[in-house]
Amino acid sequence: MQRCVILNGDYSFLNFVGWKRAVCLVIKEKCEVLKWSDKAIKLINGEEIRIPLVMRLIKLIRTIYRNKVPFSKRNVMIRDNFKCGYCDTPYELTIDHIVPTSKGGKTTFENCITSCYSCNHKKKDKTPSEAGMFFKKTPSSPTISEFIMIKMKQLGLQEILNDLWETK
Repeated sequence: MQRCVILNGDYSFLNFVGWKRAVCLVIKEKCEVLKWSDKAIKLINGEEIRIPLVMRLIKLIRTIYRNKVPFSKRNVMIRDNFKCGYCDTPYELTIDHIVPTSKGGKTTFENCITSCYSCNHKKKDKTPSEAGMFFKKTPSSPTISEFIMIKMKQLGLQEILNDLWETK
């Protein structure tokens, strides 16, 4: 699915939307397109429209930011770049509690790490020091701006936005 970056009226990052929603916003003239993708779709009336890649809303939307990234398994994997925190393998991933829940460990960013099944099985119900395992990177709670930058880098959108800033 093609994703599009939505910028606020002041060029600050708002969100990602799917290509269908992006095309609807263009047709309704609620935003201006800053960068088009290579892909196009045919409308019912036979016209062809290119899919936007980066758009800016015409009206400025007042946003209220959360103070932290919400915890979820997917967000832990995004933070860890979809690689095992112990051996760096990108296959058969799950979430591992550093201090097991049976020993009082909490489900937080600081206590969870992406782990492959073999490392998770090797660690079992022990702490990493008891199992003789070490982290490639110490887990921490990402800030909103760090998390947005990680997602943009993974989607390859950072270079596109850099090009836009250079042309302004």
